[in-house]
Amino acid sequence: MNEFLPINKQEMLERGWDGVDFVYVTGDSYVDHPSFGAAIITRVLESEGFKVAVLSQPDWKSTADFTQFGRPRLGFFVTSGNIDSMVAHYTAAKRLRHDDAYTAGGVSGKRPDRAVIVYSNIIKSIYPDSPVIIGGLEASLRRFAHYDYWDDKIRPSILLDSKADLLTFGMGENQTVQIAQRLDRGENISDMRDILGTCYTCPTVETPYEGVECPSYENVLSSKREYAKSCRIQQDEQDHISGRRIKQKHGKTMVVQNPPMPPLTQKELDRVYSLPYTRAYHPSYEKLGGVPGIREVEFSITHNRGCFGACNFCSIAFHQGRYVTSRSKKSIVTEAEKLTRMPNYKGYIHDIGGPTANFRKPSCDYQLEHGLCKGKKCLAPKPCANLNVDHSEYLDILRSVRSLPGVKKVFIRSGIRYDYLLEDRDDTFFRELVENHVSGQLKVAPEHCSASVLDKMGKPHIEAYIAFSKRYFQYTGEVNKEQYLVPYLMSSHPGSTLDDAIELALFLKKNHIRPEQVQDFYPTPGTISTCMFYTGLDPYTMEEVYVARSEHDKALQRALLQYYNPKNHHLVEEALKRAGRYDLIGYDAKCLIKPGSKPGKKYKSNSNSSRTYKKRSKGKSGRR
Repeated sequence: MNEFLPINKQEMLERGWDGVDFVYVTGDSYVDHPSFGAAIITRVLESEGFKVAVLSQPDWKSTADFTQFGRPRLGFFVTSGNIDSMVAHYTAAKRLRHDDAYTAGGVSGKRPDRAVIVYSNIIKSIYPDSPVIIGGLEASLRRFAHYDYWDDKIRPSILLDSKADLLTFGMGENQTVQIAQRLDRGENISDMRDILGTCYTCPTVETPYEGVECPSYENVLSSKREYAKSCRIQQDEQDHISGRRIKQKHGKTMVVQNPPMPPLTQKELDRVYSLPYTRAYHPSYEKLGGVPGIREVEFSITHNRGCFGACNFCSIAFHQGRYVTSRSKKSIVTEAEKLTRMPNYKGYIHDIGGPTANFRKPSCDYQLEHGLCKGKKCLAPKPCANLNVDHSEYLDILRSVRSLPGVKKVFIRSGIRYDYLLEDRDDTFFRELVENHVSGQLKVAPEHCSASVLDKMGKPHIEAYIAFSKRYFQYTGEVNKEQYLVPYLMSSHPGSTLDDAIELALFLKKNHIRPEQVQDFYPTPGTISTCMFYTGLDPYTMEEVYVARSEHDKALQRALLQYYNPKNHHLVEEALKRAGRYDLIGYDAKCLIKPGSKPGKKYKSNSNSSRTYKKRSKGKSGRR
């Protein structure tokens, strides 16, 4: 039976330890599953021979939790958890969330806002000489001066606000091990300025000569154009082959990002996922009802990292990188066999996926030597002519796992890049996906239908989704199944005008799609789209971009995507009149609403409300 790492002094003493090498502080409840970054980093440190305690969701209004293990021999690692603490706490409308999937019992309020800053400052106040290394998504995406949606202003690098000694960005395993080993050898953390995948601060007079300097904190504060320039530089230098050191001045201090750490090799990835995870939440949470966040991933397998899709609103390219690496078939099958022996296993493996499920290798041969192209995308607006498309290895893995004893079904719940799938001349994977790996509905992400909006999103044009949809329903009908498509949609993305939202509403009506939920664009740190939201500029062209900023303007666009819901009638009517589209108010089949309907009438959902009403060969289409 695998053991959890100690989460309090009593568990530390029960192991026979009188102290620890590292305290790993996290804003999440402790879940020892490889879908959780805290589990991976702590198990990697353990595998290198270090004694690690996990300080999960400490009380930040007191110092008691932070001192219970005593001063660690080597230092503290600090993260907000699996996601940014502000995203965990607030909706896109900045309203407080009522629950928290990464907290035992699903309760909210167990971590502070800006958890990395709060935790790190407390540690520095107690143990000023103890090394503090911050990492995880919150630190990684805030490593430079950045627009903060919740404060609606530019904040400095989180390194300065947190008073941390070092920041690791990206997935973090190798840089974490290097830091730990060098601390163990007695090296001062202030001298560790050469580790790839890390950021540090230094006086401006000690600024390294090599690299590229982006506009300073002071400049991006005063000029949105300068902010857009800094965003482009930061995005373009995140390739581990071609990326250069980046420097950004903050007053008399220089924030320095070393080039990215190369992604783990297949052998290294296999080792990371073979570590002795319990694949469960800590038993102390059982009386609270467990940790909800594990439910979707408990019987899921991560087979890859990185995403060359690189949508502009997604932070994966800035955090994990665009270079795709993957685990070996043997490693994945071994993990699947472990799942079949778990107590709660019911015969279903919920996912073999990752950031994008059907990526296994880098997008082309050119990048292997030169790195990924700067300022270009592999799939948008159209797939690159140099793209290597091959699903055979992934298909072989799926076939092997679904043939294991005890496996009834293997689903794919991670996102499928349908535009990449369409480029495969061999439709064997597509057909087997439809026949064997869809759990009633397949989630895909067209996001919008307007070409101009999709260009700002970095997504393929809607023709790709239409072509994919036709083939999906064709293959579904051929195997005599009734399955659905769930198209994710986004409203109010930078570049989306009221006319674009109306175009999307008409597309949904034409295709009998009735989304029950619509995601407003959420300006999170570290994305190109967030730069557009703040500056009103496309950082790659410096052209002006329309942005729906007010809550009312966002509500109009969101209502159009659910034009059929009576409670939205007054908003849809206002939007159509504002756009001069009186032709869409009436009794004709083309109209979105009828005139004179009373707003506020309760909309009654039914079992088909999230799906299309138009059957296609036993298939239907719909939304999330």
